[in-house]
Amino acid sequence: MRSLLTVYRRELRAYLVSPIPYVIAVLFTGYLAWQLFYGEDGTFFVNNQASLEWGFFNDVMPSVLVLLAAAIGMRLWSEEVRGGTLEHLMTLPVSGAALVVGKFLAAATILLGCLVLTLPAPFSVASLGDLDWGPVMTGYLGAFLLGCSVLAMGSWISSLTRHQIVAFLLTLAAGFILVFVQLLAGGNSDTVFDAISLGGHYDLMRRGVIDFRDLLYFGSLILFFIYLNVRTVENRRVR
Repeated sequence: MRSLLTVYRRELRAYLVSPIPYVIAVLFTGYLAWQLFYGEDGTFFVNNQASLEWGFFNDVMPSVLVLLAAAIGMRLWSEEVRGGTLEHLMTLPVSGAALVVGKFLAAATILLGCLVLTLPAPFSVASLGDLDWGPVMTGYLGAFLLGCSVLAMGSWISSLTRHQIVAFLLTLAAGFILVFVQLLAGGNSDTVFDAISLGGHYDLMRRGVIDFRDLLYFGSLILFFIYLNVRTVENRRVR
């Protein structure tokens, strides 16, 4: 546990001393705020309802989260390879699992921080009317789990290449496929496409429904990519 915390603090410090996470956070929160109030031809004001369903927790959030997670995760391992620090990291008396989980938790903390920065949006909406906080809370939970799923996948992809841009583009492509593969279901919620879709499981949570199967899906996906990441790191250590 101590080694995991050491890796976590090291990685979090590396994020916080760089201007990139701050720029990403500002763009993320600013774009969501604009989409909520002025996107989709001003739907928020047209509907005259205190709700975050349009322009915030709809298809906008998953799309932006894929971009955000890909941008945060692209440097996790490829930066170590490019900077020549991976060899030093591999020689430390730290298990591969501690390295992977520590780095992932640091990136997840940055992701969570970006989501926290969007909280003025629901509070602003609540000041304009009677906002139902149930779907808001489950929507944020679903957004965080979806982002962590893409982040875990991006961390693994980052361990396969030394180029951050390559890691970003591959994570972006794979993330969008996983989010929108449900469109192949043609509106049928009983198909395999909907079952494996990140967007399909997120949709229920943004509507205020927490199903154990959705939590199991997100948890399993995160653990699966973390496992692949650990195997990749351990293989590098053996070589």
